[in-house]
Amino acid sequence: MSRNLVVPRDASPETLAAEMLAVPMLAAKRALPDSPTGGYTPGAVDCPSTRPTVRVASSLSANETAWLEVRRNATIAPMTEFLTRMNISGFDAASYIKKVSGNASTLPNIGLAVSGGGYRALMNGAGFIAAADDRTQNSTNTGQIGGLLQSATYLAGLSGGGWLVGSIYTNNFSTVESLRDGKHVWNFGNSIFEGPNDDGIQILSTADYYSTIRNEVNGKSDAHLNFNTSITDYWGRALSFQLVNATDGGPAYTFSSIALQDNFLNGEVPMPFLVADSRAPNTEIISLNSTVFEFNPFELGSWDPTTYAFAPLRYIGSNFTNGAIPDGQQCVRGFDQVGYVMGTSSTLFNQFLIQANSSGLPDFLVSTFTSLLDDVGFTNNDIAQYQPNPFYGFNNGTNRNANAIQLDLVDGGEDLQNIPLYPLIQPIREVDVIFAVDSSADTTYHWPNGTALVATYERSLNATIENGTAFPAIPDVNTFVNLGLNHRPTFFGCDAANLTGPAPLVVYIPNAPYITQSNVSTYDPSYNDTQRNLIIRNGYDVATMGNGTVDSQWPTCVGCAILSRSFNKTGTTVPDACTACFQKYCWNGTTDTRDVTYEPNYILAEVSAASAGIALDVQKIFTFGVATFAAALVMLV
Repeated sequence: MSRNLVVPRDASPETLAAEMLAVPMLAAKRALPDSPTGGYTPGAVDCPSTRPTVRVASSLSANETAWLEVRRNATIAPMTEFLTRMNISGFDAASYIKKVSGNASTLPNIGLAVSGGGYRALMNGAGFIAAADDRTQNSTNTGQIGGLLQSATYLAGLSGGGWLVGSIYTNNFSTVESLRDGKHVWNFGNSIFEGPNDDGIQILSTADYYSTIRNEVNGKSDAHLNFNTSITDYWGRALSFQLVNATDGGPAYTFSSIALQDNFLNGEVPMPFLVADSRAPNTEIISLNSTVFEFNPFELGSWDPTTYAFAPLRYIGSNFTNGAIPDGQQCVRGFDQVGYVMGTSSTLFNQFLIQANSSGLPDFLVSTFTSLLDDVGFTNNDIAQYQPNPFYGFNNGTNRNANAIQLDLVDGGEDLQNIPLYPLIQPIREVDVIFAVDSSADTTYHWPNGTALVATYERSLNATIENGTAFPAIPDVNTFVNLGLNHRPTFFGCDAANLTGPAPLVVYIPNAPYITQSNVSTYDPSYNDTQRNLIIRNGYDVATMGNGTVDSQWPTCVGCAILSRSFNKTGTTVPDACTACFQKYCWNGTTDTRDVTYEPNYILAEVSAASAGIALDVQKIFTFGVATFAAALVMLV
């Protein structure tokens, strides 16, 4: 596939303190709340003259195709500047990008993916995004990778990584610095179970906080538009208070309204994706055969043959039947409230139910949660309910949900694909390289061990579900640990000739302890500012390999990874510097399957949490916060 690109737009040391990003900034407010009711409740509206319809997933949407023409062009200047700074010896990056920029198939097409893992994933992922963002202080200095974000076409998030992506975009593509330093977002010292604060003073009592959320969710259930509500509605509203810089967490803000923002329309930012899994009615276990769904600003849908359809996200909640809204019926807008979409990708209550008896929590807390989730779980209320089901009566031959009045979606990592690679490996998107940030808690001590990559690889081998996707070979999880592949960046799929089909090179970037123990539990609900900043800083070090102190050639190797597929397509001789990088970072097929316990040492010198004044009585914080939330939910639902 070839696409002509027009003239590019003008191109627009080491961190030493616990405050990794030093200059306070302010998070920008979103200008486009899109719910017609002005609140959380979706509302009926007259349909546009061209009535919304569901489409078969045989191509990109017309909207994405048109947007790509703008975005791919907009990446040329920052990519040229970025690759020039990566300093690939003996290689003229500017001349090369100029040569290939006339054809979208040879211009490097970059995707970024941030894994799930609760607040751990948000904070570690934030460090990576800060490092990749050329707006971050010092991110374009020697040893840095600032500009990677501006060069990327796509940015995907899942669960906690989805909170990060959603928060960035619903706050007008704010920087990590501004979100970290803002007064009204990312204040994790007051847990989601207690409610927001402002300058250390809680602005709503916990009772008022829950009352506000309850009233908003009740408004949706009482709308007489055939909606069901669930714990995900409460969960998503609570998340929004922490993640969206607007009154009461922006109840009228929608995910689809990202597509109406000038910076998105002008191709100045990557396209965001969030990922969720479909769960069959009256079941709790998600398998690799489960249908995977993506949210993007234009659509909700799946490339899997078990759905193979996309619906216009702005009008989710309308009564789609056989792919169309019946004549005489109005459309519905506002169902894709941004907190609800983020909550859909992170329905962690499912995992609470599955893991409660083995989690080591106090007996009274296990009993409270089990009782709560038993009450609602087996009627499917612990999942995100998309009713009316937009795919009702569509693709009846293969669509698992064709006869269901509601579409049930859950946390996108429940099938073990905890890195949101799914949207980025679809062949039609032609992504060349994916930077896969893994904050999973696979090991005993909550570090990643490659499980997410293994799951995506295994799924790509399943002929009934893979739908043409190819993925690089991935070793077993013991090999990840024994060879240190989960302790440093590793490239997979370096030799395109060895793949079963077109597939991106995957740059695996696992969470590791550079300066702090960033392996906090997925279910820890509260972090003071110092601990939050330490984990973000640690993620920055993960992304930059300690600002180049672990490997001064790491930025060069990042550039080589970006260019690898383009070199292959154009028959360009690989520079010697890149050959050295591939020898260093590409997995060479070696395996070591011995069982091992992974307890990593610090890669750089530890910055002591205790000396930074952090109170880390995690069990006490967790028990109090979750018990408060569980008790409140019992009253609410």
